[in-house]
Amino acid sequence: MFPLPNLSTEQWIMIFGPLGLFVCISLFSIWDAFRREFPSILEKMAWIQLSVLVPFLGGVAYLIFGRKRGQKIR
Repeated sequence: MFPLPNLSTEQWIMIFGPLGLFVCISLFSIWDAFRREFPSILEKMAWIQLSVLVPFLGGVAYLIFGRKRGQKIR
């Protein structure tokens, strides 16, 4: 196995902080798309696929454009 580099706590935070943010944006966009009702099921699946296949950029695109297209299910 590869040994872990000997980094300080601040360096680990600088590595995993943005990575965690990217993962959270992607997971939230997938979760939110499942919970919303879109004009068609194909549009809903397209947003989910975009968020899964292009993790960070797809999630950001969904948050900017896709959330406005879907309505919350009550």
